[in-house]
Amino acid sequence: MSFLTAKWRMLAFANYPVDPALLTPYVPPATELDTWEGAPYVSLIGFLFDDVRLLGVRVPFHTSFEEVNLRFYVRRKVAGQWRRGVVFIREIVPKPAISFVANTLYDEAYSTSPMWHRWSERETERSVSYHWRTGGQWQSFGITAEREPSEIEAGGATEFFTEHYWGYAKARRGRTTEYEVTHPRWRQYGVKDWQIDVDFGANYGDAFAFLNERKPASVFLAEGSKITIEGKSTIG
Repeated sequence: MSFLTAKWRMLAFANYPVDPALLTPYVPPATELDTWEGAPYVSLIGFLFDDVRLLGVRVPFHTSFEEVNLRFYVRRKVAGQWRRGVVFIREIVPKPAISFVANTLYDEAYSTSPMWHRWSERETERSVSYHWRTGGQWQSFGITAEREPSEIEAGGATEFFTEHYWGYAKARRGRTTEYEVTHPRWRQYGVKDWQIDVDFGANYGDAFAFLNERKPASVFLAEGSKITIEGKSTIG
């Protein structure tokens, strides 16, 4: 049985190329940076966790909530095949119990903050925004996009950012936590406009403050799907 099942809905991505040296301290042992067109990226992502079940059981008051995270991309070779995965700099959720479970069992970097989201649809477009409070200041990431979804182009940047199916984290004593995430191929909505009002230094540390002055290389909105998170293993 999967450790967790849920739906990930309306995933807003903003993607920034960065210097590899920025990410080197965060790369878990046994993995290496995965790159798009020769550059490592970090992605700011906001989405809704919905219909959450732990070991098949719905936990009261913890079945639907927002998450915003900053992540980057790694890979690990197993039996001659690459496992392409992600590492999280920080994941923000509104439920302290979620942070406790993820940090304790999966060695993740969750924190808890007040959060809310707004979705709306009009005749030809949709708007999605995520909001959270850090250091007494409200942060936000919003996208206005086409109302109807389209296929994600094979071999393109959006496919790269969405087709990573493993999670990695630094564990104790120089080890690495590895777990699999499963979901079908997603569809996307063509982006018309976006707005990012985020203090990256306050949210993710001073090393990421320079992103306050950067425009993302790409922004997209993915529909999402049902997902599973499988049990973890530890790489020695």
